[in-house]
Amino acid sequence: MIKYYTRACNFYYGSISKEKIKKKLSIPLHGNELISFDTIEIISRKNIKRINVKKLNKLQPKIKKKAQYDIKQVSKKKIFKGLELTNLPILMGVLNLTPDSFSDGGKYTKKNLGELHAQKLIKDGSDILDIGGEATNPGSKEINLEEEWKRIFPTLLKLKKIKKFISLDTRKSEIMERGIKNRVNLINDISGLDHDVNTINILLKTKIPFVIHHIQGNPKTMQDNPKYKNVVLDIYDFFEKKIKYIRSKGISHNNIILDPGIGFGKNLKHNITLLRNISIFHSLGFPVMLGTSRKRFIKYLSGTNDSKERLGGTISSNLFAMMQGVQILRVHDVNEVNQSIKVFNSLKF
Repeated sequence: MIKYYTRACNFYYGSISKEKIKKKLSIPLHGNELISFDTIEIISRKNIKRINVKKLNKLQPKIKKKAQYDIKQVSKKKIFKGLELTNLPILMGVLNLTPDSFSDGGKYTKKNLGELHAQKLIKDGSDILDIGGEATNPGSKEINLEEEWKRIFPTLLKLKKIKKFISLDTRKSEIMERGIKNRVNLINDISGLDHDVNTINILLKTKIPFVIHHIQGNPKTMQDNPKYKNVVLDIYDFFEKKIKYIRSKGISHNNIILDPGIGFGKNLKHNITLLRNISIFHSLGFPVMLGTSRKRFIKYLSGTNDSKERLGGTISSNLFAMMQGVQILRVHDVNEVNQSIKVFNSLKF
């Protein structure tokens, strides 16, 4: 049996989007009139068919039914506990409390530097703080539980006073449980919830929101010749299967975010293909998060213009993702990315 997927495309923005929606020529993305689309791609593993949403009646009944269902998933307003998804995108500021992260390891591990950087990230425009105590960049090794908690806890304790939306970047269920007791609002597990068998039980017991993140392999091995039959559809199928699994375990809430995991078990071609087709994941019905900040694919694309910070590539990839309706952007340079978004929004017609 052929499986079909739906990708929203041909987006409109700002006043043009509002006018198109008013004339019923386009469909708002996640209920937001500031971004809409009038075309979809019907995708299988053998071909792609692009069609205007006004011409769905020309499709075969079975394909039409699937496309209509997916369009409903794409267009419905997303509601998420603790987050306002009306003004997009939401910025997740990265707070690495590690000595060995790939771009800022060791910068915020001493004294109260973690708290000070958190306050800066908030001032610069972060709606979410993503706190992590274990490096997960390519080649990194797992650290023990107590060392990870030792790195996180002092800053987490101080941030409880701020009452900001806190995401905890960890693969360990014990760290999750401790974090939740200290008012963490979101679990961001880069292993796709697979690293620790007890993770699902913690998520079920606490009903805490969480990210389903895609990775092939683990941080130590993930860049050892990653392979896919079709990187976009394989990851879509992974999300679909994972959602079905967590439902079977009794997790019924919809406070779930999807992250296709740029750079986590993907080569340059995989990353570019994912970014170009990122809007396909909207049809799963959950907010989409993307982390391209300072990542290695920027180096490969920019060549001799690469710099350690990779700010230009981070900004351009985030603006592209925003134009595809991605709801959450995970970034290190919050002020600069926020500035680029404000300018972009001001220039939209």
